[in-house]
Amino acid sequence: MALEEKARSSLLRFRHRLEQDIKPSYLMDHMISDDVLTVDEEEMIRTKPNRKDQAAALLELLLRKDNRAYISFYNALVKETYDDLANLLHGDLPQTSTSKQNGSSDCFTSSVQTLLSEGGVPQRPVVFVSRPELVNRVREKLYRLHKDTGWITIFGMAGSGKSVLAAEAVRHHGLIEDCFPGGIHWLSIGQLDKPDLLVKMQSLCFRLEQSLEAQSQHRPPNSLDEAKERLRFLMLRKYPRSLLILDDIWDSMVLKAFDIHCRILLTTRNRSLADSVSGAKYEVEVESGLDEDKGLEILALYTNSKPQGLPEEARSIVRECKGSPLVVSLIGALLKDKPNRWRYYLCQLQQKRFKRIKKSSSYDYDALDQAMSASIEVLPDEHRELYKDLTVLEKDIKIPAKVLSILWDLEPEEVEDILEEFVNRSLLFVDNHNKPYLYYLHDLQLDFLVEQNRTQLESLHSKVVHQYQQHYRDGPPTSGDEECLYWIRFLTFHMAKANLSQELYSLMFSLDWVTTKSQIMGPAHLINDYVEYGPILDKENSDVRSQFQEFLSLNGHQLEQRPFPDVVQLALSQPHSSEVYRQALLQAQDRASRGRLYFDWLNKGSVESLSRLVIHPHQGSIYSACFSHDGAKIASCGASKTLKVFKSTSGEKLTEIQAHDDEVLCCAFSPDDRLLATCSSDRKVKVWNVERAMLLRVFEEEHEEQVNHCQFTNTTRRLLLATCSNDKFMNAKLWNLNKPSSQNTMFGHFEPVNHCCFSPDDTYVSTSSNDGTVKLFQVSSANEWKTINVRDVLAESDEEVFVKCSTWTADGKRIICAARNAALVFDVETSDMLLEIKTNRLSMVQYCHACPTSNLLAIAFSNYAVELWDLESKKKMADCSGHLSWVQRVHFSPDGSLLLSCSDDQTVRLWETKKVHTSSAVCLKRDSDILFNDEEIIVSAADNCNRLQVREGRTGSVLFQSEEMSSRIRCTCMCRQPSAVALGQEDGTVQAAGLTASEVLRRVSIRIRRLLTSFRGLMVAVGLCTGSVKVLEVPSGKLLATLLGHTKTVLHCKFSQDGQTLITSSEDTTIRVWRWQSGECKVLQGHKEQVRCFSLLSNSPADTRLLSWSYDGTAKMWDMTSGEKLRDIEAHRGAILSCHVSPDGCLFATTSADQTAKLWHCESWQCVGTLSGHQDCVRSCRFSWDSRRLATGDDNGEIRLWSVKGGTLLKICSRDGKDAMDSLHGGWVTDLHFSQDNSLLVSTGGYIKWWDVEKGEALQTFYPTGTALKRIHVSSDFTTFVTIDNIGILYILQRVV
Repeated sequence: MALEEKARSSLLRFRHRLEQDIKPSYLMDHMISDDVLTVDEEEMIRTKPNRKDQAAALLELLLRKDNRAYISFYNALVKETYDDLANLLHGDLPQTSTSKQNGSSDCFTSSVQTLLSEGGVPQRPVVFVSRPELVNRVREKLYRLHKDTGWITIFGMAGSGKSVLAAEAVRHHGLIEDCFPGGIHWLSIGQLDKPDLLVKMQSLCFRLEQSLEAQSQHRPPNSLDEAKERLRFLMLRKYPRSLLILDDIWDSMVLKAFDIHCRILLTTRNRSLADSVSGAKYEVEVESGLDEDKGLEILALYTNSKPQGLPEEARSIVRECKGSPLVVSLIGALLKDKPNRWRYYLCQLQQKRFKRIKKSSSYDYDALDQAMSASIEVLPDEHRELYKDLTVLEKDIKIPAKVLSILWDLEPEEVEDILEEFVNRSLLFVDNHNKPYLYYLHDLQLDFLVEQNRTQLESLHSKVVHQYQQHYRDGPPTSGDEECLYWIRFLTFHMAKANLSQELYSLMFSLDWVTTKSQIMGPAHLINDYVEYGPILDKENSDVRSQFQEFLSLNGHQLEQRPFPDVVQLALSQPHSSEVYRQALLQAQDRASRGRLYFDWLNKGSVESLSRLVIHPHQGSIYSACFSHDGAKIASCGASKTLKVFKSTSGEKLTEIQAHDDEVLCCAFSPDDRLLATCSSDRKVKVWNVERAMLLRVFEEEHEEQVNHCQFTNTTRRLLLATCSNDKFMNAKLWNLNKPSSQNTMFGHFEPVNHCCFSPDDTYVSTSSNDGTVKLFQVSSANEWKTINVRDVLAESDEEVFVKCSTWTADGKRIICAARNAALVFDVETSDMLLEIKTNRLSMVQYCHACPTSNLLAIAFSNYAVELWDLESKKKMADCSGHLSWVQRVHFSPDGSLLLSCSDDQTVRLWETKKVHTSSAVCLKRDSDILFNDEEIIVSAADNCNRLQVREGRTGSVLFQSEEMSSRIRCTCMCRQPSAVALGQEDGTVQAAGLTASEVLRRVSIRIRRLLTSFRGLMVAVGLCTGSVKVLEVPSGKLLATLLGHTKTVLHCKFSQDGQTLITSSEDTTIRVWRWQSGECKVLQGHKEQVRCFSLLSNSPADTRLLSWSYDGTAKMWDMTSGEKLRDIEAHRGAILSCHVSPDGCLFATTSADQTAKLWHCESWQCVGTLSGHQDCVRSCRFSWDSRRLATGDDNGEIRLWSVKGGTLLKICSRDGKDAMDSLHGGWVTDLHFSQDNSLLVSTGGYIKWWDVEKGEALQTFYPTGTALKRIHVSSDFTTFVTIDNIGILYILQRVV
């Protein structure tokens, strides 16, 4: 049969477009499978020199072929997602039937209708939706029966539309004329026994003989054998080129009766039935569900409307039905009579109340249950019991055969054979795109099984748990394959359903299970388990449940890291009273006995954790996050250009959308939570369907600069979207989502507008601008109502005033604005300022939000802090500390119980507003000094109030605390001999020893918090920003000396071993050597830039040489006694960042911003080696105790180990390991220390790491709450480690033994 003219014309018309776009090699694979292209023809096309020539050759060949080739080519385009090209050819498909109910076309004439009616082919259903791709696949198979006999099997589950598809496939004039001029004969079979089958065959014989001459008619056949022979005669002699359609076949007995060497099309649920007969066989699988658009088309036809005009519930109904034509048609038939019940029938579907739907419908819905029952009934008894076990599966979950192999205690091969039988009978579906294959039930099949086995559900789930425990008695699977994933994800589900409470307690209150599941599935699934099964777990111990849940919530962002962290080490940071800590300590002690490294945080009791949940949703800064109006979801967006939606209870990701082409600056839920708006630096505003993650609207024409903020109205009464941008004039707009352009532009600002916000009743919208004002516009008219001039209120300086945002109180009577370092509360009616909340001048208010249910105000600061204020009492109610960078946004949940904050540190934190409070914990600065003395650990550091503190590290006891000093403390050091303390102060004054205690307290404002006689004789020196240095005795607080001389900030100070000398260095480029008791001073001058540090060349009191280095790239040696400069070298082209003298005193090393490290001889000052290879500034260095190795760390987080002899590279830490990302270290490598035996190395950066020196592998990692550790103090036995992070938390870590 030649190619139809319209199909040929279509190929010629779109030939150029097809040649440009198609990749022939992909398409030809499908066409060969359809037998329309030979291997030789494919080879001929492949010999063409390029893709375009191959495409031209394929099209030339198609023009010489028939309609089947055109159909196959079209289907190949669809399968390879050339949707636009397929659409070009669709209208001219030779076999595509019209979807119009009563129309006719070239393919479907009245003569065809007559022929089909005579053959018993059913009419189209009242509501008919075309499925052209499936119809074409069936027709393509039918064309294969053009010359020879054979069998075509259309198989699929009950209700998938097989019968309608079979009828539609033969409703085509060309097909009948070319292949079946003898007619189409339809016979509905169903479930029947032999006598009934004989009746069916008798009726078919009678129908076929009716149209023959009278003498050809015979009496009805009396047996199946006679009927078979009669039909063989009729089909071969009287109807030689006809098609017999057998609809709804259940048993191979039927097919054997019709095995008469003719052309047969059959529909069945059992794919394998045709194996029992002889002849050529072809198959067409009907998927279990329609796609969404087809489902909507059915509902639209039933309700006499257009698909785009259907309510939102229509899509949900199609999804709930899984696209089943049977159930969609059922609902459509109901809606035809009761068109206002969309929501009602959706709820019935969601609650699986099929029986109620059945009772209200005249549709034959019982056919589905009957079909399932009958399919199961014909299974062998033992297989029937196995099929019942599938009742325990979760909806939409696919499982590998290995899971069922464990459940059934059978060999995997035997299980696969059984599952194949289920699949062939359409009792189960297989996803063969995965290896291994995955099996699943349709929702309707699962609902049927649950209904049938409702009384046995508990025992069926118990069987699953028992079989798992038998198979994995030595521990859970950890392979990460599909079988492992199933058990790890659903074991708790089966335990809960089986009511196995004790087993559930044992599993979920186990740190081993937490480790396994969080590594394989991530922490969100685990948190979900504790939330979902909380009522069961709380019956055993609600405290333990909350301890495990809190551990996961606060460490979830760590547990998402790769390489996966050591959960036992993380758990050692939990409170001592926690069950999580108890289990971690036992495991750590056990593993430590086998050589593993673990570290206990001794002083963690002094640190409060106020966050409820920490989520790490994006890579990059998070600019906006908000609650949905039901409080169940959180949306976030930021520098990653993505929009994410996750559960507010667990952080489990629900949706991720690549939202914009540039940074996404804001996101906002609509009041019904169905929509999400986003705006971006790409100048676009987009509106998304939340549930479907589908883009609905794009507004891209009107804003010409970045769009900073977007917000919906608070109610759906009149849904509007407000946006604001950096545009000069038209920078605030209101949008009606049903219109392509903005509804109104609000004029008044002539500088960028940073924020817009509707009043609680949606009467007004406030806009906050860089022009220093907040303007209130009437929503109805977009006219300006009033202006609040924030700039005038903050007019104490000439600095510009940018208003970052505004927020309305719940009653709509007050509006709060954020500008500079203040949050200002104004009366809306009078514009009077009622309250000013100020922070320190170094921090800016980034955002503020008023609680919708109380008088609380949340404020986000650039100094990483979040504060809660009560607007009535005008008092700060809480500090929410934990972020590691600027906090960009805060937002209360609708009920006010939760507050979220998002930050440039890439996290979203949730806080319970009733549990957070003003923290009493004092934050320490990172410039500190430590004394290790037997069991004592004494810490000297400034706190966040600029007071000097001296503490006993283990207990946190404050030995000494000064009053707040007028100048910032920049460095401190301690010494035991003689009894004194050095303190550097801003004003440069020095007060010597000999004062009475009262005079000391009066003159230097020092308050003694606590006197512990065991610490008498301790001296502390403190250097301040003004250049002065103070020396004090602790714990008395007696001021022993004030040393003046430096003209700029003192950066480093250190006592000599005998305590008689104090050495200081400064930004003023000098080093000073003080005989502090007498005030005598030697000034070491010569550096051209600040001197951040220095080092004694040896610990010998007789050696008075001092080594110094500077940002000027030079290193110098001095004689401290004479003040003479002994050596001076230009060591590096860039600033020198660190220096260390080898323990044997022979060498010293320097590292620089020029990305190199150098080794120098202490006597000759000759360079004995340049160590190159770092790709960033080399920040730190340290010799091993045997002086044979040097460790260097850079700003890229990389650590290198070098041989001192020869300067050869020994190891790049973790470079060769599977966890190569480990070497990034979370930031700069700022400090390094070797153990005394040189086998271990500790390093600081974003966190603390311990390394195996020989292997260069990481042995352990400690993640502090903060980051950016400056240095670490290490005890001589390498068992105790002390550091302070950037948010002021002190860590005393002790090795677990």
